[in-house]
Amino acid sequence: MRKMTPRLVVGAGFALLAASVCSLAAEGEAVDPHAHHHQMMADADAAGIQRSTGEYALPEQRLVRDDGKAVDFLAELNDGRPVYLNFIYTTCTTICPLSSQVFSMLQQKLGAGRDKVHLMSVSIDPEQDTPARLRAYAGKFHAGPGWTHYTGTSAASIAVQRAFNAFRGDKMNHTPLTLYRAAPGQAWVRLDGFATADQLLGEYKTGSAAGT
Repeated sequence: MRKMTPRLVVGAGFALLAASVCSLAAEGEAVDPHAHHHQMMADADAAGIQRSTGEYALPEQRLVRDDGKAVDFLAELNDGRPVYLNFIYTTCTTICPLSSQVFSMLQQKLGAGRDKVHLMSVSIDPEQDTPARLRAYAGKFHAGPGWTHYTGTSAASIAVQRAFNAFRGDKMNHTPLTLYRAAPGQAWVRLDGFATADQLLGEYKTGSAAGT
């Protein structure tokens, strides 16, 4: 992978995102009080957003979409639309709800143009995350057209994680990460940390302007 010099962006939206998770908990979703993950969240917020750009050698893998259809990962990724990608698992109670809430808010901000942008969430716990579970999870965050969740074999999930330098050995050790690419063949923008919906939208607007 080739990277340009990273740029640090100080995050300011963590409190808002955390409040969103509390709201979900108030609706009946129990929040797991794992000190390990909460400390990771606090550390990530304190560190801000680490932004970098680069290219990745991506694997040919078969994944399973939340509609139950087996698909080619590269074909899904290269369907011509700008793409955002993150990694989640449905029983996560800290990082993943925050990341998914951000994707939900991003779709709202995209408005009528949301179908023109592909949001991809890949499970890092595919043994538990069946397509049915992913559909239920997506519904909880009001995922609209254009936002797809994926599962598959453990080997396929790990291969995709490794390709994006996102594999941390165990789902409990994963860290907040969002990747964005304006079009097939262009460099990826990597945002390590809790990026907000406005920050993600800004990447899209910048990429769209560069392509005109």
